Amino acid sequence: MTTPDAQTAPAEDAAAIARALYDMGPTPVIACKADPRFSYCLYVPKTLGKTAQPPELIVAMHGTGRGFTGYRDAFQEFGRWNNCVILAPLFPIGVLGDDNRDGFKYMREGMIRYDQVLLAMVAEVEARYGVSFPRFGLFGYSGGGHFAHRFLMLQPRRLFACSIGAPGSVTLLDPTRDWWVGTRNMAELFGTTPDIPAMKQVAVQMIVGAADLETWEITHKPGGRNFMPDANHAGATRPERLASLKASFEQAGIGVRFDLVLNMAHDGLRAVPTVEDFFAEALIRHRAASAKAA
Repeated sequence: MTTPDAQTAPAEDAAAIARALYDMGPTPVIACKADPRFSYCLYVPKTLGKTAQPPELIVAMHGTGRGFTGYRDAFQEFGRWNNCVILAPLFPIGVLGDDNRDGFKYMREGMIRYDQVLLAMVAEVEARYGVSFPRFGLFGYSGGGHFAHRFLMLQPRRLFACSIGAPGSVTLLDPTRDWWVGTRNMAELFGTTPDIPAMKQVAVQMIVGAADLETWEITHKPGGRNFMPDANHAGATRPERLASLKASFEQAGIGVRFDLVLNMAHDGLRAVPTVEDFFAEALIRHRAASAKAA
């Protein structure tokens, strides 16, 4: 006679196998429940929930090419050895049917607020795995660098570290110019202004290749989708524009680690080891502060 335990065991085994295959390690792509136009994939350490140390979260934001799984995979070993979940969002081109490649970079597209979409993804991961990420680390390169520094301006209290890689255009902490060049009308557009004291609490890295000098993609011209007055005033090249962003932050009293990588052109994956060094140091400080506050 088959016992109830014997009947339920195969179902429990199947659930455990499915969780090991699809919910741990590198995961499949998952639609965001809050807005299924957007999706994400994860790397989840297989030791999750088995260690005394709580996990942390690192978000790896893609650029214009949407190579989101590549960034997830690049940070996989870091996540494994540092007990971090890696979240790689996907914000597709043309979600409003207009072939716009740049919407996520500037944080608003129609009624979409991309900072809020990312926070919805983080909340879903917390609920799925029974974890809590009140603050997380954020990395973005190229188009992801656009996203990273603007997310920092909008949501500084959600970050413990922010790595800003080679954005083609930058928003300076400049109250004399409108968004996206400056921050004058941020309150009108987003309901908030830069919280400088909160930004000072976030570890900030800016990273760009010394050979990242091509300007064909980043020079704004009249008639362009994102053109506005002073669109090019931060500099001609990515290193120049990132240096302007660094100066803007430092004038506000926000500390910045600036990495100008020799012999590197526009290559986000090549930047990852230097970013991992930055995150490793930031994690040590963040975990020490969290333990002290507990």
